[in-house]
Amino acid sequence: MKKSVKAILGMLILTALTLPVFAGGAKESAKIEVGIVLPTKDEPRWIQDETQFLKLLEGKASVQLLFSQGDSNKEKQNVEALLNKGIKILIICPHDATAAAAAVEAAKKDGVTVICYDRLITDTAAVDYYVTFDSFSVGVAQGQFLIDKLTPGKKGVPLYLYAGAASDNNAFIFFEGAWSVLQPKIADGTFVIKNSDKAVALQNKTKLSRTELADIINQVTTDWNFDIAKKKAADNLTVAKTADKGGVYILAPNDGTARAIADEFSKDPDVTSFYITGQDAEFASAQYIADGKQSMTVWKNTSTLAADAIAMTTDILAGKKPSTSSSYDNGSKQIPAKQTAVTVITKDNIKLLVEADYNGARNLKF
Repeated sequence: MKKSVKAILGMLILTALTLPVFAGGAKESAKIEVGIVLPTKDEPRWIQDETQFLKLLEGKASVQLLFSQGDSNKEKQNVEALLNKGIKILIICPHDATAAAAAVEAAKKDGVTVICYDRLITDTAAVDYYVTFDSFSVGVAQGQFLIDKLTPGKKGVPLYLYAGAASDNNAFIFFEGAWSVLQPKIADGTFVIKNSDKAVALQNKTKLSRTELADIINQVTTDWNFDIAKKKAADNLTVAKTADKGGVYILAPNDGTARAIADEFSKDPDVTSFYITGQDAEFASAQYIADGKQSMTVWKNTSTLAADAIAMTTDILAGKKPSTSSSYDNGSKQIPAKQTAVTVITKDNIKLLVEADYNGARNLKF
């Protein structure tokens, strides 16, 4: 009898340890008000968002957060699992902007309010709101940084273009923003594109169509992947002539790819200097900036973005209409959006990251 009791107690303890814990104290068997789906837990950026979401929702609503690990099928399964929990609001950052449409359409059929987070889901009317950084201004900041580093009057400056994943709508917006300021300097011969004949063919067009942007992005995509970026940079340098190197300017889409590309360019003896962009203010890139290996990053303070998403969520749960500041066309309708401001970080103002201890920036070595 004693052994039986001990066995039962042991099973109960084991069961308790394996049950997920949710903000607000809800357990798996309870209904969940807010479901959150993020693209992967393999990148520091999304772990930051997870931490902020759970912190900000604690005591305000019950929540379950799931990662899709770069798999659209897993993403759809995650959404279905959350719908089975009776969620009222779905916050989702899609792995693939188009493929995620089916998942949010299922949510809408269940009467769930859908908030796209950071990345917009396209070609569906099943999206209610969008919380994002001003992605166009991120690209503008990156492009303008490169322009500001030019020697006045100099022509024929080598420019290498790289982009994010072709499956990510934000990659298009980032590139479009950068193109909007770089294109006049390309058209007048100040910059000469060295790694994209698609971009060269369109260099006299101020505004590019979605198809034209896709043509360029498909050629220079890094897929947001360090290894792909590294190989693409190495391949570009292998075929480039000595005259295509020297002092070069590089549009890199984010910090991970910037470090990969910078590593390759720094190894080439014919590259005498380079300026390279980034975004996300990752710790590793902040250290690269402090060490002079990366030129800048666009700081998108994820704690602010998460706070904006949670403010929208709590308004909806309270029956209020959330505040929005703009709208985005997702190919099916205009989506009301809340935009969060961004900050350019260079070696000159990196102390802003240190003061905020963003991504552990207090541990940077100078």
